[in-house]
Amino acid sequence: QVQLVESGGGMVQTGGSLRLSCAASGFTFSSYAMGWFRQAPGKEREFVAVIRGSKDFTYYVDSVKGRFTISRDGAKNTVFLQMNSLKPEDTAVYYCAAVLDRPYSGSYYSSRSVYSYWGQGTQVTVSS
Repeated sequence: QVQLVESGGGMVQTGGSLRLSCAASGFTFSSYAMGWFRQAPGKEREFVAVIRGSKDFTYYVDSVKGRFTISRDGAKNTVFLQMNSLKPEDTAVYYCAAVLDRPYSGSYYSSRSVYSYWGQGTQVTVSS
């Protein structure tokens, strides 16, 4: 049974940092690209970042480049999202997701429709 369990969300002030984790089980972790998405109230779920199974490919939405870093630990079957210099507009529920690893471009991985598995989400709130 596939499970993706996010943790690490919370409330921080503008300029603060958080590190999200997503523990995966029930599938071959190294064969999957892992993505992070977020959904703010009243808005559609949007792509944030992805890392492929080989770790040598990462891709970010422009709004988080230079502030967020995605990484993965194969020994722990866990993907991380380090978020620095947080802004109020980063406030959202953050979801991790998994899709079979393919040699496709970042635009492919930015589409939520390609992902097979999703976590339940973790709330991130950035106060001004």
